[in-house]
Amino acid sequence: MAQIDITDKIGFALLKKGVIDYETLEKSLKVKESEGTRNRRNLGQILVHDFNADHDAVFKEVADLYAFREISLSEEKVDKPRIDFIRKFVDSLPDNAREMLLQAKMLPFRFDEKQPDKLVIVAADPTDRRIPLVARNFGVKKYEVAYCKLRELQNALEQVVPPENEFLKLLSEADGGIEVGVGVDDDVSVDEEALEAEISKSALINLVEGSLVEAVRQGASDIHIIAKEGNRTEFWFRLDGNLKLWHVQENTWPEAVAAVVKDRSKNVDRFEREMSQDGFIQRLIDDHMIRFRVSIMPIVGIEYRHKYESIVIRVLDDRKVITDLEKLGLQGPSIAAFKKAIEKPQGIVILTGPTGSGKSTTLVAALHQVIDPTVNVLTVEEPVEYIIKGARQLKIGTKMDFDLAIRGILRHDPDIVLVGEMRDKTTAEIAIKLANTGHLTFSTLHTNDAPSAVSRLYKMGIEPFLIAYAINIIVAQRLIRTLCNSCKRPIPKSEIDREVFLKFGFTDEDIDSHTLYEAVGCEKCNGGYKGRAAIHEALYFTREVRNMIVKAGGEIDEEAVRVQAIKDGMWTLRRSGIERCKEGRTTMEEVASATTDD
Repeated sequence: MAQIDITDKIGFALLKKGVIDYETLEKSLKVKESEGTRNRRNLGQILVHDFNADHDAVFKEVADLYAFREISLSEEKVDKPRIDFIRKFVDSLPDNAREMLLQAKMLPFRFDEKQPDKLVIVAADPTDRRIPLVARNFGVKKYEVAYCKLRELQNALEQVVPPENEFLKLLSEADGGIEVGVGVDDDVSVDEEALEAEISKSALINLVEGSLVEAVRQGASDIHIIAKEGNRTEFWFRLDGNLKLWHVQENTWPEAVAAVVKDRSKNVDRFEREMSQDGFIQRLIDDHMIRFRVSIMPIVGIEYRHKYESIVIRVLDDRKVITDLEKLGLQGPSIAAFKKAIEKPQGIVILTGPTGSGKSTTLVAALHQVIDPTVNVLTVEEPVEYIIKGARQLKIGTKMDFDLAIRGILRHDPDIVLVGEMRDKTTAEIAIKLANTGHLTFSTLHTNDAPSAVSRLYKMGIEPFLIAYAINIIVAQRLIRTLCNSCKRPIPKSEIDREVFLKFGFTDEDIDSHTLYEAVGCEKCNGGYKGRAAIHEALYFTREVRNMIVKAGGEIDEEAVRVQAIKDGMWTLRRSGIERCKEGRTTMEEVASATTDD
């Protein structure tokens, strides 16, 4: 057997850990051998760039074998002084070296504690040949290259060198900006030729494309494009659950903005302005494929000569998909109850909550725990938001609607089924039937809390004994804003209004033994809040709960079910929110806005 070199050792180590398979290793070694010696890439680079292997898993192994130190930016203090320190070095680079730094994903980070004249450089690939070329421009005698996870480094890079939005740059460089003022006749007909001519010579395309890029980079969940009177269109981003005005387009006919969005969307008719439409957009942004779900609805305005439409674009960034159940943020007894429910071979797991409360995220995370090559996993969603590896996601369209798909899955030999939403009696009956005939079923329902989901199903016409024995667990979920770590302020004990906190649900011990915080606000956050966390109410179906539902008779007593569930250990949404306050992650005001009294 031929002797293997260090890069082969990387491949075999990754194979052993399950990061790559044997076929991929074999192909990557052939690519390596076919490349010339002058610019030959190492095996790690080939695996990541040619075979889409996990970047951090590969280069963690590369760093270990080449004895590069690892630095975790999440454990370091990457504050304003540190960013200013990095920026000073980066700004001094010539243009070509600066571009090389961005391509190599590297940053000068700090001087070494033991050798103050040695600069520590962090890189996502410490073996990149461009690193020494850039490092010689830093003007230091010594330097050390350390490995850093790509995502952590990317966040720091974007703070030092914010990515340029080429579309917005073109927009700002456009002579005279955008001015579209198309005449409209009193009979409310649209002059399509004039509209097309104005769109073609305007920069509206750059504005729409720029909004897509900017929404992804700012972490927005939705883009709202709203037609207003006076030839005005507003662009709003939903950030951390709240809408924030991003751009106002003046002196532009709203129909022109809508036409550009429609032109860039699939499955949408540009000339239809009287009915709602759904479509999608797909774009490669910062080397990652992002999907956008487009919803268009006609709205009424005071200027009857215009045909106004409201457009909402949902950003579907699968980098935000949680596949690890531990990262969902389930608290207290909810964790064990949820795991127990999804590990059962049959029964239904129901997620409840309003639109935008993270139900889909939780369901996808749960599905990832049970997906296995030996089981047939089917999903019926309208629309499909995220592509789930290992599941067959049925395509809803004009020839197969939601109801037909639901009926069809019964004949498609499923083991695990995801029904996007139990929207009516028919859907609910089929979901319950699946759960009662040996299938593990996941679904959602729009109710305020977990116990009210029981009575909702009853009012839909589902028999109490079917409800009692089909359901494994009902989880109510909300998303609450979390405090910005840069500016949150501890509330001094002397300033706490104990009566208010006690009435809210805190105990004296909670107040005395925990530091509670209030929102302040700074340039890094949205009014003192940055990011969101979930709170849950997990109603596990114990024997007592099942008996209570079976014996309910003519009406299911939600309050009695709630009381029994709390006796069995359930945390209510309010209790879950209070725990988030005790952790120092949010405020009482934020929890109050998302929950009701227990």
